Amino acid sequence: MKTKIHFRTILLAGILFAGCSSQEKPESSDAKEQAQETTTEVNNEAEKDLAESDTELQLMENEKIGKYLTNTEGMALYYFAKDQPNTSNCSGDCLENWPAFYSEDLSVPEGFNKEDFGTITRADNGEKQTTYKGYPLYYFVKDGASGDVKGQGVKDVWFIVNSETSFAQ
Repeated sequence: MKTKIHFRTILLAGILFAGCSSQEKPESSDAKEQAQETTTEVNNEAEKDLAESDTELQLMENEKIGKYLTNTEGMALYYFAKDQPNTSNCSGDCLENWPAFYSEDLSVPEGFNKEDFGTITRADNGEKQTTYKGYPLYYFVKDGASGDVKGQGVKDVWFIVNSETSFAQ
């Protein structure tokens, strides 16, 4: 008789436990889904904000050279006088000192026409590079801080970009 009572008690406890746990699963899975959706939304917003901030170009000014084009962080953008329209002639060691600038979608400052900016695919490494009026844009590795323009005039072939930049053809 005691065995039957123990068996019934265990059986009832098992049924109650199973019933309670089956009710908790949908709630817990809903909560997990909501948490995942919220996390995804937050991550998407952060990525969108980062992408927007990375693509906004701005103008800065230097006493000696005047206004010039920079990325969002204030790093100057240069062109290489030995480049050809839509073709980079800077590769290898040159590219190590003058890294290519690329942004998929740019917001340009007043005085610039967004249609003057384009993209090429580099022949040497297959990577994309942003162009201004067909000429590839670069950074200079020795420009370590916002506002630096140490690359201006280097070897008489590297120059900052501004709205008056014209290219010899």
